[in-house]
Amino acid sequence: MKLKKLTPNLIVSDIPQTVNFYESVLGFELKMLVPDTQDGMDVKMDASKTYVYAQMAKDEVELMFQREDSFREDIPLSIKELSMGGLSAIYIEMSSVDDFYAEVKGKTENVTEPKNSWYGMREFFVKDPDGCVIAFGEQVEVEAS
Repeated sequence: MKLKKLTPNLIVSDIPQTVNFYESVLGFELKMLVPDTQDGMDVKMDASKTYVYAQMAKDEVELMFQREDSFREDIPLSIKELSMGGLSAIYIEMSSVDDFYAEVKGKTENVTEPKNSWYGMREFFVKDPDGCVIAFGEQVEVEAS
């Protein structure tokens, strides 16, 4: 057995709002959408449709987004007591974190300034419209003490 890939599925309240945020603020590209009729897939947003799922990508990173009611319907586990967003976080390792921060900082108020951590990463954090925290980090040299 070999694990091949991990793609987070973030639970959201509004697919068009989420797609807009990840496109305009973080530079992700829309790959596909599933309407609530679940009778096919779209590659572009159609304002006359209501969507329950989207897939987006930037470079080698892929993310899935699913509307909360659709997720609860699809997953047959006892998840009724779980709340959406809040404690969700993902970490994306990248190169040129400062350049990417410069692109993002004027597009949302929910962003921290890049800082070097004690564990050797230069990172900043963004909060999306549903409260999920996305960390962007780049490995840096740690000064020996």
